[in-house]
Formats: sequence, C-alpha cells, structure tokens
Amino acid sequence: MDLTLSASLARPVARCTPFPWLPLTSRLVFFAAFQAAIAAGYALRGHPDAWSASAAWWPVTAFLTSLVSLALLWRGARGRGQGLRDLYFQGGEGRRLGRDVLSLLGVLGVAAPLAHLPNIVLATWLFGDPQRALDLFVRPLPVWVATAALVLFPLTVALTELPTYYAEAMPRLREAGIGSASALTLCALFHAAQHATLPLLFDARFFTWRLLMFVPFAFVVGAAIRWRPSLMPWLMGIHLLLDTSAMWLVYAASV
Repeated sequence: MDLTLSASLARPVARCTPFPWLPLTSRLVFFAAFQAAIAAGYALRGHPDAWSASAAWWPVTAFLTSLVSLALLWRGARGRGQGLRDLYFQGGEGRRLGRDVLSLLGVLGVAAPLAHLPNIVLATWLFGDPQRALDLFVRPLPVWVATAALVLFPLTVALTELPTYYAEAMPRLREAGIGSASALTLCALFHAAQHATLPLLFDARFFTWRLLMFVPFAFVVGAAIRWRPSLMPWLMGIHLLLDTSAMWLVYAASV
C-alpha cells in the first residue's frame, strides 16, 4: 500500500464543522416562521388582522422553536460523538462549585441591571411610556394555552437558548476560522436580535425596542460563558426563572 495513503488512513478522521450560521440564525428565523403559520390560521378563519392576532402567541412560537433548537443541538452533539449533557456541562459537573458560585454572583451583579434597565430606557425613549411597549408585548391567550406555556415556555427556552449561541454556534464559528472576539460578538448580537421576531410586529418602535433591549445583557452572558463554561447550567437556571416571571405576566393577563 502507498505509504502516503497508509498514513492518511491511520490518522483520525477530522470532524466536519457543521454549518456555523445555522444555529446562529435559526431561532430568529423560526420565531417568525411559526408566527407566520399561526397568522395563516387566523387568516383562513377570516380574521381582519391576522398578523396582529398571531403576535399574542409568542410563547407558543418560542416553545415550538425551542423544540427545533433542541433537535439541532442534539444532532450537532451527536455528530461530534457527544450528548446534550456535554453541551450543558462543558466545564465539568461540580468540580469548581465554590468558584462557580462566586463567579455567578459577580456575573449577576453586572447582568441583572443590564437585563432590566435597557428595556425601560429604550421603551421610554421610543414610546414615551414603558407600559405602552409592554401592552404590545403582553397579550391574553386562551387560559389553557397560557397555563401550559407557564411551564413549557421557560423550560424549553432555558434548555436551548444559551446553549444554541454559546455552546454550539460560538465554538463552530471559531472552528470555521472566525476569531474568538468576533465569534462572541456575532453570537451576542444574534442572541439579542432574536427577540425582534418574538413576536414580530411591523412597528418600527416595537421592533427597535425588541432588537436592542438585550444587547448589553447578551454580551455579558456570552463573555461569562466564554470565560467560564462551567457557568452554563447555572445561567440556564437563572434564565428559566427570568422567563417564568415573563410568562407569568401573560398568564395573569389571560385569566
């Protein structure tokens, strides 16, 4: 056998880098796609403003998108000979508990205000009153839908959102030759931008509000995971609590 061929066969087969833009853009696209499907259902029933009516269903579009994200995460991990657990616990499980807790407290000290203040400042600047932005965002749903979403929405988003951007997309971008800082920047920007289609309203002020409100928060969370990957499950848990509180607003408006 030719020595060159023999040597090439002896080397491990290089793992193919999945298309890095798929996890980066998928949630933004599927939020809008599932909303369009709901709007089509309203239109077929003769609703006079089908798209506006579909916007109330953003917890459902987020849930459905998160199921797609979970499948993409599982497929990507499987292609690398891993499982979802490997994405969630990239820094090891419980090996640095004390350091992780202290690091988490430090990250939350910075991230918590950034999750709230840009929301209020932008809404006040764009609408004059933050409540006007909130009224466009929080709309009543059928009680049974709001009740189910109270559990399913925060759970599925927590399992998929941060891992999609910072455990799947960010490493894939780096493998594709994009530098560490650029990969983090892209992931943080797309992480923040996904909210512009959750829900998608053709209102420039609302779109701008949703597009920009989480940019600082996304950069802090992404940098924290890049710096200490073992924070991923902790931040997923915090994310679940934040989304539960957001979903409670929808539930309260629905009952």
